[in-house]
Amino acid sequence: MSLYQIQNFINGKKTAGSGAEMVTLNPATNTVLAKGHESTASDVDAAVKAARAGFEVWKNTPAAERARVLFKAAQILRDRNDELALVETRDTGRAIQETEIVDVISGVECLEYFAGVAGSLAGEHIDLAGNFAYTRREAVGVCGAIGAWNYPIQIACWKAAPALACGNAVVYKPSEITPLSAIAVAEALQEAGLPDGVYNVVQGARECGASLVDHPDVDKISLTGSAATGAKVASVAAGGMKAVTMELGGKSPMIVFEDADLDNAVSGAQMANFYSSGQICSNGTRVFVHESVVDAFIEKLIARSKGLVLGDPEKPETQVGPIVTKTQFDQIMSYIEKGKQEGAKCVLGGNAVTDGMPEGGLFVEPTVFTECTDDMSIVREEIFGPVMSVLTFSDEEEAINRANDTQYGLAAGVFTKDLSRGHRVVARLEAGTCWINTYNITPIEMPFGGVKKSGVGRENGRAAIEYYTRIKSVYVETGDVEAPY
Repeated sequence: MSLYQIQNFINGKKTAGSGAEMVTLNPATNTVLAKGHESTASDVDAAVKAARAGFEVWKNTPAAERARVLFKAAQILRDRNDELALVETRDTGRAIQETEIVDVISGVECLEYFAGVAGSLAGEHIDLAGNFAYTRREAVGVCGAIGAWNYPIQIACWKAAPALACGNAVVYKPSEITPLSAIAVAEALQEAGLPDGVYNVVQGARECGASLVDHPDVDKISLTGSAATGAKVASVAAGGMKAVTMELGGKSPMIVFEDADLDNAVSGAQMANFYSSGQICSNGTRVFVHESVVDAFIEKLIARSKGLVLGDPEKPETQVGPIVTKTQFDQIMSYIEKGKQEGAKCVLGGNAVTDGMPEGGLFVEPTVFTECTDDMSIVREEIFGPVMSVLTFSDEEEAINRANDTQYGLAAGVFTKDLSRGHRVVARLEAGTCWINTYNITPIEMPFGGVKKSGVGRENGRAAIEYYTRIKSVYVETGDVEAPY
């Protein structure tokens, strides 16, 4: 397999970064996957200048034309689904059976959704008894966007689609760990007719991101990343009075009541912990199970989870791929050891796996801890790996209070056949995205985001429009104006 090239995309052209060499590895084999160069501050400046010029064109482009570009780009990406899914699998280590049906398709659906929204953007008329006012919904300007490594092409589209639908220009920095698919989005948009400079890509690590966030001609920052990174980025952005959207980490609860369908609850818990090798920010890693059904729940969970297929993520039968980097792998294994040391009982997994795996790959067994308490490290801190903590509770009030006892508030799930209780409980859960009798389902039509340290703002749904537009108020006097002096 030949090496991929890590490239920038500035003002309609692919270019090499002018900074230090970048090298990324295939997580399944620990071999070099791609090479290129990081973007320097001057590269970022060139991208921002291109975006500013592109913005002047794009903001005055009729909404119907903006929609046509997004629809066409979506179809181009859809036609390349299999090719791009393989790129995502090699870049992230996630199983091809996931990337073929989720990653590109989710990005495509986002482009299509906001293409449909573009023509409906409008202000309002305000009657003022003879006089009147109206509002205009206008684009923010140049949006700096920073992506995460777990869902690269999906996140790129989740940020690009609402920004472009609203008439903004974008400078996008993908994670330095997974840099490849952002260029595919740029190429699809260009082929679809997007003017040069409206969507740009800069590659690099922390320094590149810092240059983007601190650039005086960037009007908004949208970040997907950790809570720690979000706090730093928001602080810098505040110094420039930039608007921000922050989609950050979580330690989300999933509550299983005594009347829940346990087979469905086990499915939800697996989706909330083992999908994408557990590397999902919204994962429900604190699974609260009513004490009367916990034994039955654990029995079903172990029986179904021990058969999960680990291995080469390019093989269609593989269900759980490798961990994305050695750093992430070491963090996960450290937390597993902490769980054991702090008294949790490991009833499934808990080990790194090498036998039968591709040589050099970073594989961790799906892991389940029981007999957990709320003060344990594995229960309090985000692990970002296939590690589930099962806790028990006795009544609804207890479950809600303990579920809310966290600095995070990204997501939450409730399993119960009593839908009145389901609605009642999610109304009290301190989380921005909730599910009843399912988990980790994120249709583009539904806003996604968190509260507390899990973020600010929302992605997807019409709610995202509020974060990519500004309201201008206009008062219209229809009569004479009398001065009081």
